[in-house]
Amino acid sequence: MSKEEQLLAKLQNPALKDSAFNELLDTYQERLYWHIRKMVITHENADDVLQNTFIRVYKNIQNFQEKSSLHTWMFRIAYNESIRYLEKNNKKGYEISEEFVEEKVKILSEDTYFNGDEIQLKLHKIIEGFTEKQKRVFQMKYFDELSFKEISELLKVSENTLKSAYYTAVKIIEEKIFE
Repeated sequence: MSKEEQLLAKLQNPALKDSAFNELLDTYQERLYWHIRKMVITHENADDVLQNTFIRVYKNIQNFQEKSSLHTWMFRIAYNESIRYLEKNNKKGYEISEEFVEEKVKILSEDTYFNGDEIQLKLHKIIEGFTEKQKRVFQMKYFDELSFKEISELLKVSENTLKSAYYTAVKIIEEKIFE
């Protein structure tokens, strides 16, 4: 039995659920935080979405059907919570303009939790200019280190479509990063 299967068994046992949930937090909290943070940008918003994600995981763990890994299932919840947050705050469906990209990069660079250099800021600026699909796929593959199979399960998109979006994004970055 894998470590994830053992954790899942404990989570689904009412007597062990709370202690197992603490173990789940220790294991996945940071990765989910950064997955969310890339979508909602600020630390405060990421914390709010992360909290909502773990509440949803806690309430629904009994309904987990093991059609994917626990990790993938939680990433899907985090992704959906992030999308809900963005829609609720009218931050989805925007038109990408130079001013919009500059504003998002400014927010990131002024964030006390961001400690990147000029190249990292430039990378984030390039990423902000991507379509939503390219941005999500690139972030999940590059930063979250998810496989195309996992991303396919999360986004309900074919692996070939994801690969095309990812490699197009990589090509754009390669062309623009040292301009």
